[in-house]
Amino acid sequence: QVQLVASGGGLVQAGGSLRLSCAASGRTFSSYAMAWFRQAPGKEREFVSAINKSGGGTYYAGSMKGRFTISRDNAKNTVYLQMNSLKSEDTAVYYCAAGLRDFAANPSDYDYWGQGTQVTVSS
Repeated sequence: QVQLVASGGGLVQAGGSLRLSCAASGRTFSSYAMAWFRQAPGKEREFVSAINKSGGGTYYAGSMKGRFTISRDNAKNTVYLQMNSLKSEDTAVYYCAAGLRDFAANPSDYDYWGQGTQVTVSS
């Protein structure tokens, strides 16, 4: 069992930055690939980014590439999402997830989920 707690969301103006964190507890963090998804009101959950177990490889959805950076610190059992140049369309609840498959973009590939953190970008 893995417990995930996401934090760092908030209200930011368009063009601003936020860094989300997801702290994991339970089984060995480095055994899991990690990802961020987001869900806006009335929309399906959307893949944002994934990072492999070692942290040596990353994968981004097209619209986030170049603006968002995923990273992890296995010593701190934490995964991060640095979000720059935020746009109003980035407004959503952001979820972290843990799974066994590296670079998976389908929510069904992830076994554990955090509670979500709200990101609101004002234009």
